[in-house]
Amino acid sequence: MPDAQRMDERVVAYDTQYAMVDRDDDLCIGVESTASLFGRWDNSLIALLHLASLAILALIGWRRGLSWHFDLGLALALLCAGWQQYLCRERERDLCLSAFRNNNWYGAAVFCGFALALAASG
Repeated sequence: MPDAQRMDERVVAYDTQYAMVDRDDDLCIGVESTASLFGRWDNSLIALLHLASLAILALIGWRRGLSWHFDLGLALALLCAGWQQYLCRERERDLCLSAFRNNNWYGAAVFCGFALALAASG
């Protein structure tokens, strides 16, 4: 399977964080989001999905022979994921929205690590 098709985990984690913001509204109108589906396990499953997506990226980087720059980007993305978990710990709407918005930094870390690894390979 091509590498790009294996990143479903990241999409579900990202979507679930946003769904946590609207969980109460979704339940009132009967929308079944991933946040309501996961219930009290939402944060744990988001953490698991983050770890799975980073592990897949690390495997891709290893298979492609990417330099340490890529690993650094993944390490920074892991810090972002940890920060998001901290923000969502109490499931407060505004903090979950902040965690969702932090995903830009997660993506930027992965992208910059990849771009630097490609630049370093010449």
